[in-house]
Amino acid sequence: MRIAVVHDYADAFRRAPAFARLAGHEVVVSTSAAGGQGGVVAAAQGCEALVLTQQRVPLTRAMIAQLPDLRFVCQTGRNLDHVDVTACAERGIVVSVGRRSSAGPHSTTAELAWALILASLRQLPYEAARLRGGHWQSTAGTRLHGRTLGVYAFGHIGAAVARVGRAFGMDVVCWGREGSLARAAAEGFAAAPDRASFFAGADVLTLHLPLKADTRGIVTADDLALMKPDALLVNTSRAPLIAPGALAAALRRGRPGFAAVDVYEDEPVTGAAHELLALDNVLCTPHLGYAETGTLASLYATAVEQLLAFAAGAPCDVVEGGAAG
Repeated sequence: MRIAVVHDYADAFRRAPAFARLAGHEVVVSTSAAGGQGGVVAAAQGCEALVLTQQRVPLTRAMIAQLPDLRFVCQTGRNLDHVDVTACAERGIVVSVGRRSSAGPHSTTAELAWALILASLRQLPYEAARLRGGHWQSTAGTRLHGRTLGVYAFGHIGAAVARVGRAFGMDVVCWGREGSLARAAAEGFAAAPDRASFFAGADVLTLHLPLKADTRGIVTADDLALMKPDALLVNTSRAPLIAPGALAAALRRGRPGFAAVDVYEDEPVTGAAHELLALDNVLCTPHLGYAETGTLASLYATAVEQLLAFAAGAPCDVVEGGAAG
């Protein structure tokens, strides 16, 4: 079987322990972030199987039509909004989806959220660059102790972020749906009295909602306008949680004063082609939340298992509505 692995930016697939299990199969790995949908089609030409790393690779009906040999799609994440599953089923293409994480209370995305918070509040990228340029310190950072941390959605990742905030001596305040707030209360975390107070009171506000139809654009321009001029907004979840263009406009107006983001509406972002990259009060990273050696090894181990199952004629983890569903 000829297998294409696309958008493996760190070239982690070939270094994953599970890769050796694919001996006898031809594996073509693309580490490039360039080329858009055309690049994906070019990388997958002549391949029977396609491995999509996480949820940033659109697979449209038009793309599928250009891949006549494709028989199997393996998605390492669980979100399939970007894949035309119906078109796959019509073509007899089997689609397998990733499994839920068993990492317990730990989260690499939560770790990155805290890296962004600390780097932003202590202005680490700016000061590190100045030091390399021959200069000494020129800023005074902001401590965490005694500040208010707003956590929007107390799920797996949000809970991990909240626990660290409490360890730093922050006043952690949560917001979200009834179930989210109930989970927060069970761990002794307070809920904001209302939505407006949540946004207005946070010194650091971090988003941890899943992107669904009812959460798209859930953070509005009016919400952002309530934030303090020295507040930091952190988004390591999904960019479309914030109304289109609202964050850049809010940062230009100075409420909030700062942001740290790891996610973008259209990924990958190349050529610095995003408006946030032009703003001095934003720390931007290229979707690193999941990009950790152990996490990638686990994701790719499942992918290899699914590839071998398909090759053996017994596909597993097939998405409902898929060709073999």
